[in-house]
Amino acid sequence: MTSFATPLQTAARRTASAVDAAVRAGRELGLTVTDALVLHDVFSVVVHLAPAPVVARVPTVLPHHDDPASLARRQRDELDVTGWLAERGVPVIPPSPLTPREPVQRDGFSMTFWQYVEEDRDAEPDYVANAESVAGLHAALRGYPGRLSFLSSADPRFVADSLVLLEELPGLLTAGELDRARREWRILEPLVRSHAAFAQAFPGIDVQPVHGDSPPANIFPGVEGDLYSDFELITLGPVEWDLAGLGPEHAAAYDRGARRHGLRPLDERVLGFANAVGMLRAVAALTLAPQLPDLVGYLRPAVDHWGSMPFAGGLTG
Repeated sequence: MTSFATPLQTAARRTASAVDAAVRAGRELGLTVTDALVLHDVFSVVVHLAPAPVVARVPTVLPHHDDPASLARRQRDELDVTGWLAERGVPVIPPSPLTPREPVQRDGFSMTFWQYVEEDRDAEPDYVANAESVAGLHAALRGYPGRLSFLSSADPRFVADSLVLLEELPGLLTAGELDRARREWRILEPLVRSHAAFAQAFPGIDVQPVHGDSPPANIFPGVEGDLYSDFELITLGPVEWDLAGLGPEHAAAYDRGARRHGLRPLDERVLGFANAVGMLRAVAALTLAPQLPDLVGYLRPAVDHWGSMPFAGGLTG
Protein backbone atom coordinates (compact mmCIF):
# COMPACT_ATOMS: atom_id res chain seq x y z
CA MET A 1 0.00 0.00 0.00
CA THR A 2 1.38 3.42 -0.98
CA SER A 3 1.66 5.93 1.87
CA PHE A 4 1.89 9.68 1.41
CA ALA A 5 3.71 12.15 3.61
CA THR A 6 1.54 14.42 5.72
CA PRO A 7 2.10 18.21 5.52
CA LEU A 8 3.88 18.07 8.89
CA GLN A 9 6.19 15.31 7.68
CA THR A 10 6.93 17.28 4.51
CA ALA A 11 7.74 20.38 6.56
CA ALA A 12 10.04 18.35 8.84
CA ARG A 13 11.91 16.97 5.83
CA ARG A 14 12.26 20.48 4.38
CA THR A 15 13.74 21.70 7.66
CA ALA A 16 16.18 18.79 7.81
CA SER A 17 17.24 19.44 4.21
CA ALA A 18 17.78 23.14 4.93
CA VAL A 19 19.90 22.35 8.00
CA ASP A 20 21.99 19.84 6.06
CA ALA A 21 22.54 22.38 3.27
CA ALA A 22 23.57 25.09 5.76
CA VAL A 23 26.03 22.77 7.50
CA ARG A 24 27.61 21.70 4.22
CA ALA A 25 27.80 25.28 2.95
CA GLY A 26 29.33 26.46 6.22
CA ARG A 27 31.99 23.77 6.17
CA GLU A 28 32.80 24.56 2.54
CA LEU A 29 33.40 28.16 3.64
CA GLY A 30 35.88 26.98 6.25
CA LEU A 31 33.69 26.99 9.36
CA THR A 32 33.98 24.30 12.01
CA VAL A 33 30.48 22.91 12.47
CA THR A 34 29.86 20.01 14.82
CA ASP A 35 26.48 20.80 16.34
CA ALA A 36 23.84 22.56 14.25
CA LEU A 37 21.10 24.01 16.47
CA VAL A 38 17.82 25.23 14.94
CA LEU A 39 16.92 28.56 16.54
CA HIS A 40 13.81 29.36 14.52
CA ASP A 41 11.73 27.58 11.90
CA VAL A 42 8.75 29.29 10.28
CA PHE A 43 9.28 30.93 6.89
CA SER A 44 13.02 30.42 7.22
CA VAL A 45 15.17 27.88 9.03
CA VAL A 46 17.60 29.78 11.26
CA VAL A 47 20.41 27.55 12.47
CA HIS A 48 23.43 28.18 14.69
CA LEU A 49 26.40 26.44 13.09
CA ALA A 50 28.03 25.70 16.44
CA PRO A 51 30.67 25.99 17.66
CA ALA A 52 31.30 28.67 15.01
CA PRO A 53 29.77 32.02 16.05
CA VAL A 54 27.73 31.98 12.86
CA VAL A 55 24.01 31.69 12.15
CA ALA A 56 22.68 30.61 8.76
CA ARG A 57 19.26 31.78 7.65
CA VAL A 58 17.71 29.60 4.97
CA PRO A 59 14.34 30.74 3.51
CA THR A 60 12.17 27.69 2.96
CA VAL A 61 8.54 28.85 2.61
CA LEU A 62 8.42 31.06 -0.47
CA PRO A 63 5.92 32.36 -3.04
CA HIS A 64 5.67 29.99 -5.98
CA HIS A 65 7.27 32.48 -8.39
CA ASP A 66 10.43 32.86 -6.31
CA ASP A 67 13.60 31.13 -7.40
CA PRO A 68 17.14 31.12 -5.95
CA ALA A 69 18.23 33.94 -8.27
CA SER A 70 15.42 36.36 -7.34
CA LEU A 71 15.78 35.44 -3.68
CA ALA A 72 19.53 36.07 -3.83
CA ARG A 73 18.92 39.59 -5.16
CA ARG A 74 16.83 40.44 -2.10
CA GLN A 75 19.31 38.76 0.21
CA ARG A 76 22.13 40.81 -1.29
CA ASP A 77 20.19 44.01 -0.53
CA GLU A 78 19.72 42.83 3.05
CA LEU A 79 23.39 42.05 3.52
CA ASP A 80 24.43 45.38 2.00
CA VAL A 81 22.06 47.42 4.16
CA THR A 82 22.81 45.66 7.45
CA GLY A 83 26.53 45.73 6.79
CA TRP A 84 26.32 49.47 6.07
CA LEU A 85 24.30 50.09 9.23
CA ALA A 86 26.66 48.02 11.39
CA GLU A 87 29.66 49.97 10.10
CA ARG A 88 27.97 53.15 11.33
CA GLY A 89 27.27 51.84 14.79
CA VAL A 90 23.54 51.22 14.34
CA PRO A 91 22.51 48.31 16.58
CA VAL A 92 21.79 45.52 14.11
CA ILE A 93 22.63 41.85 13.87
CA PRO A 94 25.48 42.12 11.36
CA PRO A 95 26.53 39.77 8.59
CA SER A 96 29.12 37.27 9.75
CA PRO A 97 32.71 38.50 9.33
CA LEU A 98 33.79 34.85 8.92
CA THR A 99 32.03 34.33 5.59
CA PRO A 100 31.73 36.32 2.37
CA ARG A 101 29.03 39.00 2.54
CA GLU A 102 26.92 37.43 -0.17
CA PRO A 103 24.16 34.82 -0.54
CA VAL A 104 25.28 31.23 -0.88
CA GLN A 105 23.41 28.64 -2.96
CA ARG A 106 23.49 25.03 -1.85
CA ASP A 107 21.20 22.09 -2.64
CA GLY A 108 18.47 24.30 -4.06
CA PHE A 109 18.51 26.77 -1.16
CA SER A 110 19.81 30.34 -1.06
CA MET A 111 21.14 31.28 2.38
CA THR A 112 22.88 34.08 4.25
CA PHE A 113 25.29 33.98 7.20
CA TRP A 114 25.08 36.21 10.29
CA GLN A 115 27.03 36.86 13.44
CA TYR A 116 25.76 34.72 16.32
CA VAL A 117 24.31 36.83 19.14
CA GLU A 118 23.22 35.31 22.43
CA GLU A 119 19.56 35.94 23.16
CA ASP A 120 18.25 37.31 26.45
CA ARG A 121 15.51 34.74 26.90
CA ASP A 122 14.06 36.53 29.94
CA ALA A 123 13.42 39.77 28.05
CA GLU A 124 9.81 40.75 27.49
CA PRO A 125 9.20 42.68 24.25
CA ASP A 126 7.91 46.23 24.66
CA TYR A 127 6.38 46.97 21.28
CA VAL A 128 5.46 50.55 22.18
CA ALA A 129 9.08 51.33 23.11
CA ASN A 130 10.19 49.44 20.02
CA ALA A 131 7.93 51.56 17.80
CA GLU A 132 9.46 54.73 19.25
CA SER A 133 12.97 53.44 18.57
CA VAL A 134 12.17 52.69 14.92
CA ALA A 135 12.32 56.42 14.19
CA GLY A 136 16.03 56.23 15.01
CA LEU A 137 16.44 53.40 12.51
CA HIS A 138 14.64 55.42 9.87
CA ALA A 139 16.89 58.40 10.55
CA ALA A 140 19.93 56.20 9.99
CA LEU A 141 18.50 54.56 6.86
CA ARG A 142 17.92 57.92 5.18
CA GLY A 143 21.62 58.08 4.45
CA TYR A 144 21.88 54.66 2.81
CA PRO A 145 23.42 55.21 -0.63
CA GLY A 146 22.42 51.92 -2.26
CA ARG A 147 19.63 51.48 -4.76
CA LEU A 148 16.39 49.85 -3.62
CA SER A 149 13.13 49.14 -5.41
CA PHE A 150 9.91 50.94 -4.51
CA LEU A 151 7.71 48.84 -2.19
CA SER A 152 9.26 45.57 -3.34
CA SER A 153 8.25 44.06 0.01
CA ALA A 154 4.59 44.39 -1.02
CA ASP A 155 5.38 41.74 -3.66
CA PRO A 156 2.51 42.76 -5.98
CA ARG A 157 3.03 39.75 -8.23
CA PHE A 158 2.51 37.42 -5.28
CA VAL A 159 -0.66 39.24 -4.21
CA ALA A 160 -2.09 39.29 -7.74
CA ASP A 161 -1.29 35.62 -8.38
CA SER A 162 -2.64 34.60 -4.98
CA LEU A 163 -6.00 36.27 -5.58
CA VAL A 164 -6.37 33.96 -8.57
CA LEU A 165 -5.07 30.88 -6.77
CA LEU A 166 -7.33 31.36 -3.74
CA GLU A 167 -10.35 30.48 -5.86
CA GLU A 168 -8.80 27.02 -6.29
CA LEU A 169 -8.12 26.59 -2.55
CA PRO A 170 -11.56 26.19 -0.97
CA GLY A 171 -12.07 26.89 2.69
CA LEU A 172 -9.39 29.56 3.08
CA LEU A 173 -11.64 32.55 2.27
CA THR A 174 -15.37 33.03 1.85
CA ALA A 175 -16.65 34.19 -1.51
CA GLY A 176 -17.38 37.59 0.02
CA GLU A 177 -13.85 37.92 1.41
CA LEU A 178 -12.29 37.01 -1.90
CA ASP A 179 -14.51 39.51 -3.71
CA ARG A 180 -13.50 42.25 -1.26
CA ALA A 181 -9.82 41.40 -1.65
CA ARG A 182 -10.03 41.67 -5.43
CA ARG A 183 -11.91 44.97 -5.33
CA GLU A 184 -9.43 46.44 -2.85
CA TRP A 185 -6.46 45.26 -4.92
CA ARG A 186 -7.81 47.04 -8.01
CA ILE A 187 -7.50 50.29 -6.05
CA LEU A 188 -4.25 49.58 -4.23
CA GLU A 189 -2.20 47.74 -6.84
CA PRO A 190 -1.37 50.80 -9.00
CA LEU A 191 -0.07 52.66 -5.93
CA VAL A 192 2.13 49.70 -4.97
CA ARG A 193 3.57 49.14 -8.42
CA SER A 194 4.33 52.77 -9.30
CA HIS A 195 6.15 55.39 -7.24
CA ALA A 196 4.68 58.03 -9.56
CA ALA A 197 1.12 56.83 -8.87
CA PHE A 198 1.86 56.75 -5.14
CA ALA A 199 3.24 60.30 -5.24
CA GLN A 200 0.15 61.50 -7.08
CA ALA A 201 -2.14 59.89 -4.50
CA PHE A 202 -0.08 61.16 -1.54
CA PRO A 203 1.47 64.49 -2.55
CA GLY A 204 4.28 65.67 -0.32
CA ILE A 205 4.97 62.25 1.23
CA ASP A 206 8.63 61.36 0.92
CA VAL A 207 9.97 57.84 0.56
CA GLN A 208 13.22 56.42 1.88
CA PRO A 209 14.80 53.05 2.73
CA VAL A 210 12.59 51.30 5.29
CA HIS A 211 12.89 47.94 7.04
CA GLY A 212 9.90 46.51 5.22
CA ASP A 213 8.68 43.95 7.77
CA SER A 214 7.37 45.51 11.00
CA PRO A 215 10.65 46.41 12.72
CA PRO A 216 8.97 46.88 16.14
CA ALA A 217 8.33 43.12 16.02
CA ASN A 218 11.80 42.34 14.67
CA ILE A 219 14.01 43.70 17.42
CA PHE A 220 16.20 40.95 18.81
CA PRO A 221 16.79 40.98 22.58
CA GLY A 222 20.52 40.35 22.80
CA VAL A 223 22.14 39.87 26.19
CA GLU A 224 24.10 43.07 25.56
CA GLY A 225 21.17 45.06 24.20
CA ASP A 226 18.43 45.15 21.59
CA LEU A 227 19.36 44.77 17.92
CA TYR A 228 17.36 45.42 14.77
CA SER A 229 17.09 42.22 12.76
CA ASP A 230 15.53 40.50 9.75
CA PHE A 231 15.89 43.06 6.96
CA GLU A 232 14.81 40.49 4.38
CA LEU A 233 12.14 42.84 2.99
CA ILE A 234 14.23 46.02 2.91
CA THR A 235 12.61 48.40 0.44
CA LEU A 236 12.05 51.99 -0.58
CA GLY A 237 8.79 53.34 0.77
CA PRO A 238 7.04 55.68 3.18
CA VAL A 239 7.94 55.29 6.86
CA GLU A 240 4.30 54.30 7.51
CA TRP A 241 5.06 50.98 5.83
CA ASP A 242 7.04 49.92 8.91
CA LEU A 243 4.18 50.74 11.32
CA ALA A 244 1.42 48.89 9.45
CA GLY A 245 -0.85 46.67 11.51
CA LEU A 246 0.01 48.28 14.84
CA GLY A 247 -2.24 50.29 17.15
CA PRO A 248 -2.61 54.01 17.82
CA GLU A 249 -0.34 53.80 20.86
CA HIS A 250 2.45 52.52 18.63
CA ALA A 251 1.86 55.30 16.11
CA ALA A 252 1.99 57.90 18.89
CA ALA A 253 5.21 56.37 20.19
CA TYR A 254 6.76 56.49 16.72
CA ASP A 255 5.80 60.15 16.40
CA ARG A 256 7.58 60.91 19.68
CA GLY A 257 10.72 59.30 18.28
CA ALA A 258 10.27 61.09 14.95
CA ARG A 259 10.17 64.49 16.65
CA ARG A 260 13.36 63.64 18.51
CA HIS A 261 15.13 62.71 15.26
CA GLY A 262 13.77 65.56 13.16
CA LEU A 263 11.53 63.35 11.04
CA ARG A 264 7.95 63.98 9.97
CA PRO A 265 5.10 62.38 11.93
CA LEU A 266 3.05 59.56 10.46
CA ASP A 267 0.41 60.51 7.91
CA GLU A 268 -3.00 58.97 8.64
CA ARG A 269 -3.93 58.44 4.99
CA VAL A 270 -0.63 56.76 4.16
CA LEU A 271 -0.90 54.61 7.27
CA GLY A 272 -4.36 53.52 6.12
CA PHE A 273 -2.87 52.58 2.75
CA ALA A 274 -0.07 50.60 4.43
CA ASN A 275 -2.55 48.82 6.68
CA ALA A 276 -4.75 47.88 3.72
CA VAL A 277 -1.87 46.54 1.62
CA GLY A 278 -0.55 44.67 4.64
CA MET A 279 -3.89 42.93 5.08
CA LEU A 280 -3.96 41.87 1.43
CA ARG A 281 -0.46 40.46 1.86
CA ALA A 282 -1.81 38.43 4.79
CA VAL A 283 -4.69 37.22 2.63
CA ALA A 284 -2.24 36.26 -0.12
CA ALA A 285 -0.06 34.41 2.39
CA LEU A 286 -2.91 31.94 2.92
CA THR A 287 -1.80 30.34 -0.35
CA LEU A 288 1.40 29.26 1.42
CA ALA A 289 -0.60 27.04 3.79
CA PRO A 290 0.23 23.86 1.85
CA GLN A 291 3.90 24.55 2.67
CA LEU A 292 3.30 25.67 6.27
CA PRO A 293 0.45 23.73 7.91
CA ASP A 294 -0.02 26.06 10.91
CA LEU A 295 -0.25 29.23 8.83
CA VAL A 296 -4.04 29.37 8.51
CA GLY A 297 -4.52 29.36 12.28
CA TYR A 298 -1.98 32.15 12.61
CA LEU A 299 -3.48 34.34 9.87
CA ARG A 300 -7.20 33.73 10.39
CA PRO A 301 -7.59 36.23 13.29
CA ALA A 302 -6.02 38.94 11.14
CA VAL A 303 -8.32 38.10 8.23
CA ASP A 304 -11.32 38.26 10.56
CA HIS A 305 -10.19 41.68 11.81
CA TRP A 306 -9.80 42.85 8.21
CA GLY A 307 -13.59 42.77 7.86
CA SER A 308 -13.89 45.64 10.36
CA MET A 309 -11.25 47.81 8.66
CA PRO A 310 -12.03 50.63 6.19
CA PHE A 311 -12.31 49.36 2.63
CA ALA A 312 -8.96 49.81 0.82
CA GLY A 313 -7.70 51.90 3.72
CA GLY A 314 -10.28 54.58 2.99
CA LEU A 315 -9.02 55.16 -0.54
CA THR A 316 -11.30 55.25 -3.57
CA GLY A 317 -10.51 54.22 -7.09
